[in-house]
Amino acid sequence: MALFLVTTKLWAVIQTQSTAMLGSLADTGLDLVASLATLAGVWIAAQPADAEHRFGHGKAEALSAMFQVVLISLSAAGLAFRAVMQLIAGEQVASADEGILVSAVAFVATLVLLWWQRRVLARTGSLAIATDHLHYKSDLALNLAVIAALVLDRYLNVPGADPLFGLAIAGWLGWGAWRAAGEAIDHLMDREWPEERRAAFLEVLARHPELRGVHDLRTRTSGADDFVQFHASVDGQMTVAEAHRLMDELEERIEAEFPGVEVLIHPDPDGLVNEEGTAAEELLPGASPQRSG
Repeated sequence: MALFLVTTKLWAVIQTQSTAMLGSLADTGLDLVASLATLAGVWIAAQPADAEHRFGHGKAEALSAMFQVVLISLSAAGLAFRAVMQLIAGEQVASADEGILVSAVAFVATLVLLWWQRRVLARTGSLAIATDHLHYKSDLALNLAVIAALVLDRYLNVPGADPLFGLAIAGWLGWGAWRAAGEAIDHLMDREWPEERRAAFLEVLARHPELRGVHDLRTRTSGADDFVQFHASVDGQMTVAEAHRLMDELEERIEAEFPGVEVLIHPDPDGLVNEEGTAAEELLPGASPQRSG
């Protein structure tokens, strides 16, 4: 799709000499490079864990997303510079019909691509695809902006319409890059799950009658993979075999509610005093923190 759009927009830029159209071409050209980066990132992330990457390769998707962010940012900066130069020179587009036609075709083609990406996201939850999807969603507004710029500049003779729309498109691209960077950085920095998801996870644990409490809960997401580890407070009189059986039951409940999550559980006897001389904090819903000297 990106190859098709690059070809048609390149022809339209040659015909119209429009800054807004040039911005659309630059954006689509970066879409092509970003799509290749997404393909590489998703392929690497899908590789199973190995001896050198025991937690898998999921962060390759975040790296791919960051690469896309850099490309989008460079595109926005270059477009803004071109628009300012056109404003200073007072240039007007040479033609509009070709640009309007190509932008209309690109709008429809992008809708088809977004529909397909939504299907893929529903099945995979891929961060790299999500970043690519965000970029293509901005393309819808981008194509409409190009059409508006060409109509205003060529047919309504509004001074500076084309470069001003070019600046607006550059700002839109920059904002999209900022948003995409935030999520990618969260994955690379192992940010905790959102509070709502952590609470839902603890709700699942709280349903087990033999679990006394949970502490040191840690969560993170790497690509399409989720990881959780925590300490589980159990009856101190349990045998090792009984505690193991309880851990297996907790893992089964977690898998039912959070499919695919990799879990590491450390059982602790209830009331265990930590190195600071205080009891572990209980995190199960409805339980208040308990501390003892």
